[in-house]
Amino acid sequence: QVLLVESGGGLVQAGDSLRLSCAASGRGYAMGWFRQAPGKDREFVAAITWSAGNTYYTISVKGRFTISKDNAKNTVYLQMNSLKPEDTAVYYCAANAGWKPAATLSLGRSYGYWGQGTQVTVSS
Repeated sequence: QVLLVESGGGLVQAGDSLRLSCAASGRGYAMGWFRQAPGKDREFVAAITWSAGNTYYTISVKGRFTISKDNAKNTVYLQMNSLKPEDTAVYYCAANAGWKPAATLSLGRSYGYWGQGTQVTVSS
């Protein structure tokens, strides 16, 4: 069992920055960030592997968002810059236990543990 606690969401204006944190009670193979906007399906945002630190991003956030980790704190971060109104969503962090092919880290079913979510609202 891995417990995940997200923090750092809030209300900002377009162009602003936010940093989300996800504190995990343990480490598996990878951590991911997903988001879900009202009326839309959950979508992948970014992922990082604990050991190698390999990172993966969805195209819409590349160059604006950065995922990073602090192994000593079992914490993963999502630095979000140049935020846009379309980034508005509830952001969830997720963890998986064992190795997964890189191509599957964008899939929600690759993760067995989920946080409670944190709201990010970007006004225009």
